[in-house]
Amino acid sequence: MPKRELLKLPAVLDEIDMSRAAFYRMQARGKGPRVMKLPNGQIRVDRVELDAWLSSCEVAA
Repeated sequence: MPKRELLKLPAVLDEIDMSRAAFYRMQARGKGPRVMKLPNGQIRVDRVELDAWLSSCEVAA
């Protein structure tokens, strides 16, 4: 079984080109990729979840 790739929030924000504040606003509205909060309070996003969310954002041109 392949190891899960858990991305730190700065890496996610860099990849989607979004500020931390905008990301948290989007999360508060129930949008955006699912996040995991670790016991130490840090946020992680599973690579599979991020890719699925990005795919769902695509619109037909």
